[in-house]
Amino acid sequence: MTLQPPSPIVQVLPETAPFSEEQRSWLNGFFAGLLSLDNAGITALSPTENAAVMGEADDGAPWHDPSMELPDRMQLAEGKPLPRKLFAAMAQQDCGQCGYVCETYSAAIAEGKEPRLNLCAPGGKETLRMLKTLVEAGGSAPAAATMETSAAPLGPAGRCRENPALATFLSRRKLNGEGSQKETWHVEFDLSECGLDYVVGDAFGVVAQNDPRLVDAVIALLGARPDADVGGTSLRQALLAERALGPAPDALFQLISYVTGGEMRAKARRLAAGEDPDGDLDRLDVLGALHKFGRARLSPEAFVEALDPLQPRLYSISSSCIATPGRVSLTVDAVRYAIGTRPRWGVASTYLAERVAPGEKVPVYVQRAHGFGLPEDPATPIIMCGPGTGIAPFRAFLHDRRATKAPGRNWLFFGHQRRTSDFFYEDELTAMKEEGVLTNLTLAWSRDDTGKVYVQDRMRERGAELFAWLEQGAHFYVCGDAKRMAKDVELALVDIAAAHGGRSADAAQAYLAGLKKTGRYQADVY
Repeated sequence: MTLQPPSPIVQVLPETAPFSEEQRSWLNGFFAGLLSLDNAGITALSPTENAAVMGEADDGAPWHDPSMELPDRMQLAEGKPLPRKLFAAMAQQDCGQCGYVCETYSAAIAEGKEPRLNLCAPGGKETLRMLKTLVEAGGSAPAAATMETSAAPLGPAGRCRENPALATFLSRRKLNGEGSQKETWHVEFDLSECGLDYVVGDAFGVVAQNDPRLVDAVIALLGARPDADVGGTSLRQALLAERALGPAPDALFQLISYVTGGEMRAKARRLAAGEDPDGDLDRLDVLGALHKFGRARLSPEAFVEALDPLQPRLYSISSSCIATPGRVSLTVDAVRYAIGTRPRWGVASTYLAERVAPGEKVPVYVQRAHGFGLPEDPATPIIMCGPGTGIAPFRAFLHDRRATKAPGRNWLFFGHQRRTSDFFYEDELTAMKEEGVLTNLTLAWSRDDTGKVYVQDRMRERGAELFAWLEQGAHFYVCGDAKRMAKDVELALVDIAAAHGGRSADAAQAYLAGLKKTGRYQADVY
């Protein structure tokens, strides 16, 4: 099939260029992507508001909004060519975990260059099911080629997810004080042996292992020997390092349907089709599925083949290679929660928080940023909004600017639950404020006695000054939750442009769109 190009957000070629309308559309789309003129980051307004914001600058992807639900995105993509429908099915975070951004991953699938349909980690099973449906209907690639192999050559070691390098885990330090409801760690790796470097704004991929407690529980329920051979490795090793044990994949339910009968077979088939016959789908990780279908007898090899590959996790880098060469740091929330009576653990976050030991070698890679980084001119002022672990890239920005003696002003909005226990890097930030590296430090605490205050509230309080910075050429950055915080920050910026720029609602929305189009509004969201 012929790949259709995205509609361009800007006209790169003039109307007088010697091309047909179709050729000009192709070239405009190509150059817009090449030059990162597309609406990078997020569009956290509603579909109606988004269309108003973009106006004539609409890039033909009104679904490129991580706060929008999948059915709404697919409705907006109705009637579009297959690459655009595939694009709409992605999680819209441009997080890079798949090794692409949403649009380029979609294009690679449509062209048949990328057979793996399960790389969109934020989209999970919902995205995978939609991609399978679209591919089967469009015939762009074999529907069965969804898993692990790719014909693409490996990149340099440590520069892509398919070819990680080994870095030495150095240390972890807890950032929360007594009384915090969170568990956040400052984690450091030594890169000197593997030779990796990075620039601020990049992300760091960690190839973690599953929790041995969970692995052993799965093996016990499976009724298999830990050392059972599965494709040349032991069952336990495969489950530790190669296979995901999170939400049970459709293929596992399909396998179970082959070895059960009656009502249980019917339920397994319905689960494989994305239905929730008993209302317990949220509890059906791999271990939960084995509990539910306890009488199913699965061979270890077939069981492992039915599981998804264990995906690497990406973290925003919170250090500067210029300030601390040969080292990289991350700011990681350890994910722990319960569903029913069962505890659940984030794979990579608890691996970094408790399981990997100092001195151990960990497979890692650097994921280059897509439209997220410091301005080229070091004199450009920057405004950074990063509550919680969203502070990570902005700690890196500040250390980098201090190391390079960049003259540009720096303003950080940081927030969390409680000042006494959740003020990450307080000593560092206070020192930078005293040195003059940090021009403004504006804080918001949502669980202190003063009531719930968030970073977007502080932005509105300082709206006149914030707008003045933007008018003086400042770049605005946001990092953190895509579905709530980042959307609220965008709406606050629209309000500020209206209140302090004397703009109508439509003109204020267009102001935000202009910041995005020129690369002065950048988002790192998840």
